[in-house]
Amino acid sequence: MVKKKSKRKRSSAKSGEKGATHQTAPSVGDALTTNQGLPISDNQNTLTVGPRGPQLLEDHILREKITHFDHERIPERVVHARGYGAHGTFEAYEGNEELTKAAFLQAGVETEVFARFSTVAGSAGSPDVARDVRGFATKFYTSEGNYDLVGNNMPVFFIQDAIKFPDLIHSVKPEPDRDFPQAQSAHDTFWDFVSLTPEAVHMLMWVMSDRAIPRSLRMMEGFGVHTFRMVNAKGKVTFVKFHWRPKLGTFSVVWDEAVKINGADPDYHRRDLWGAIEKGDFPEWELSVQAFSERKANSFDFDVLDPTKLVPEELVPLRPIGRMVLNRNVDNFFAETEQAAFCPSHVVPGIDFSNDPLLQGRLFSYLDTQLSRLGSPNFHQIPINAPKSRSANFQRDAHMQMDVPKGRAAYEPNSLDDGSLREHPDGFASVPAGEEGQKLRVRPESFADHYTQARQFWTSMTDVEKRHIIGGFGFELGKLGVDAVRDRMLGHLALVDDQLVDGVAEKLGVSGRGTKIKPAVEPKDTKPSAPLSQYADAPHSIEGRTIAVLTTPGAPSRLLAAVKKAVEAAGADLAIIAPKKGPFTTSGGKEISPDDFLGGAPSVLFDAVILAPADEDDLVGDHAAIDWVRDAFAHLKVIGFTDAAHALLEKAGIGAEVDRDEGLVLLKSNGIDEFIERAKQHRIWAREERMGG
Repeated sequence: MVKKKSKRKRSSAKSGEKGATHQTAPSVGDALTTNQGLPISDNQNTLTVGPRGPQLLEDHILREKITHFDHERIPERVVHARGYGAHGTFEAYEGNEELTKAAFLQAGVETEVFARFSTVAGSAGSPDVARDVRGFATKFYTSEGNYDLVGNNMPVFFIQDAIKFPDLIHSVKPEPDRDFPQAQSAHDTFWDFVSLTPEAVHMLMWVMSDRAIPRSLRMMEGFGVHTFRMVNAKGKVTFVKFHWRPKLGTFSVVWDEAVKINGADPDYHRRDLWGAIEKGDFPEWELSVQAFSERKANSFDFDVLDPTKLVPEELVPLRPIGRMVLNRNVDNFFAETEQAAFCPSHVVPGIDFSNDPLLQGRLFSYLDTQLSRLGSPNFHQIPINAPKSRSANFQRDAHMQMDVPKGRAAYEPNSLDDGSLREHPDGFASVPAGEEGQKLRVRPESFADHYTQARQFWTSMTDVEKRHIIGGFGFELGKLGVDAVRDRMLGHLALVDDQLVDGVAEKLGVSGRGTKIKPAVEPKDTKPSAPLSQYADAPHSIEGRTIAVLTTPGAPSRLLAAVKKAVEAAGADLAIIAPKKGPFTTSGGKEISPDDFLGGAPSVLFDAVILAPADEDDLVGDHAAIDWVRDAFAHLKVIGFTDAAHALLEKAGIGAEVDRDEGLVLLKSNGIDEFIERAKQHRIWAREERMGG
């Protein structure tokens, strides 16, 4: 039988002309498709075995999407491009054998480490103190191979499934039609995405808090974010969540200060870390875990596989397992910090993964990223990535091969070599967890509560922190040009707390506005969790801080000497700031070279300040000096001053505050000791409230 040829409708436009069309298969409208044109039925969830099971390698949609995303930038990292690192050591405490057989976590074992800290959204040239999440990645060079603990300075994340990561980052990166703003989330595309993604609300509370603008990398917590498994020598499996706690405490700058620091010194965090290590003031963190059984996990009213949730410490206290000290700066930034390749898939016997869907996607994504960025599967041969333990297998060749493997057989099993390189019974073995279920794309019902832990975070904050969160949301949402996006976010905030949404709406001048949001699960009221607050129980110390003395030629010698002695005894550094960079002579005839000059060292760079001009007329006509004092006061810093500084305080408009502000300390008799004690408070928060901050 001869089939009739089907008739084709011709386009009215000629080939090559504007408006020309081609006949296609039946349209699927505006459907999302793969790069091959395959319509996508679900762009929200990775293919798993059952709702809470592991992801399947066959998920070609996930692999195509993340592969394309990982290869978007060459050679800079797509995310975490702005980073800084240092070498150090990690020493394990006693008693970890109950949790894990990992060799580097056994009592007294010391392991070399390399740690890299980073912002997420900005490019390599962006400023250090942008409002952003901070990466906290540590490479342990263990006797059983490299272990990479790749986390952030916040314990939760914006999304639950790795398939949404390209969307999240595309939304926060510079908008593609205009290529700005840089290293900022205060724009329409980011808030459009998160306002349509309720699971992001908990993380937004963290990012709008002071946690997003840390004072120093040395004063920043770290978290593994995900739930991992530990396995001991007897095969017992325990769920764990990792925490890094800094010895110096967790501190931040205030927003106006952050903005000015980025202008005065965009390398503020880098310079701080480098300088501390160079002078032997080595940064230190304690590594702890929250350890719990699967049975206990099942008793929680949240899912431990959900990366937008944390485990409150009231439910599972921290268990210290070791201490990290960073004691050596890199010799070459590019060779070490820039070429460092961290992958969550780099584990050792005794540590294994959970089915957290964000973690599962990262296991693929990070390796793929290194292949793109470093150009070869041999990136492990770069010295900063090379394990300190023996590395041997039958992998061969490829771009940038530096080794010279010997032998005839490059495969296994074989009978032509000497019988070496075979599997080892004590090598890595995955936890034999049973899994069953249908192949499907679905979010577990246990992931559906997006607001309860956001409420807990809010109720755990001090009044100061609440004001700053309201200020963060107010600034960011005030930058939006699309009212509908702002109104959606106000609707989400209304599900967290009335005080929060009312405060943000008032700052925006849109009280009473907000889209009504119907949550998938009604949020519950929770008790505060004290460890979530930075300031509720902050260390009373100035250790690791920098105190500045603004002075002039003829400065009082005895005062400068006494201040230096007191500041250094308290574990801080003293910086002498003068009107000019050149040396000057004190009242005692001693020549001093200042650490910096007034125009190059604004008060935002210091934790507390002292005003000690030689004469009461000094500096009162200098606008830079007046701004220096005003900023220190506005940023809630403790200000010590001599009698000769009264005129400068008056000129700065804060002379009337001397009798009622505990942060203004006259340096007479025991005044230096009083100044040090006040400075240990970090900031004078009562001043902010009085000023209407």
